[in-house]
Amino acid sequence: MGDVTNVPRVRQPASAPDRGRLFEIASEQDGYFKAKQARACGFSWALLSHHVTSDRFIRVRRGLYRFREYPSSPREHVLAAWLAVGKEVAVVSHESALDLLGLSDVIPDAVHLTVPRSRRNLPSIPGVKIHTTARPLEAGDLIVRDGMAVTSATRSILDAAEAGTAPEQIEMALTQAIEKGMATPQQLRSDATGRGRRVGALIETALRKVKR
Repeated sequence: MGDVTNVPRVRQPASAPDRGRLFEIASEQDGYFKAKQARACGFSWALLSHHVTSDRFIRVRRGLYRFREYPSSPREHVLAAWLAVGKEVAVVSHESALDLLGLSDVIPDAVHLTVPRSRRNLPSIPGVKIHTTARPLEAGDLIVRDGMAVTSATRSILDAAEAGTAPEQIEMALTQAIEKGMATPQQLRSDATGRGRRVGALIETALRKVKR
């Protein structure tokens, strides 16, 4: 056999970017996608930059992009914040959760997200309020709404009450949650235990009004 040590190696072509797959991923996220998702679909950093420059992608913030042609939605800023912080660790909560769940008429002054206390050193993002918690988020504390992980009605009401949301908004949210079958008086009263006297009193006052 001849000497093969000097035979030049054939460079394997890089995998072509899979735009269809990336669009499929983004479609589940209101048109948004993270850089690592694009990389997994074969988009290099240079190609991402090219698509931003050519106006095909919108760079929302570092590591987060959006398909320009994807139709906008009223709550897409919430989803963008949730993706930016990391959907593996963050959950939409407090007043933002009440808004998504259609409870009360509160207008959040920021996108409220909750992460475990161990992730309290996450970088700050303009327009986003990060809450940390040592209370484990049980299966019953989470639901999916518009493709996002959101705290349940009960957890959202109690978190918002503890954070200082106006009492009238808490009472409205509680009343609506019970009327819609999203929470029960027993669950609210039980889960309020350990939230402090102020929260407990607020929940009891609201529950008495519901009974009338």
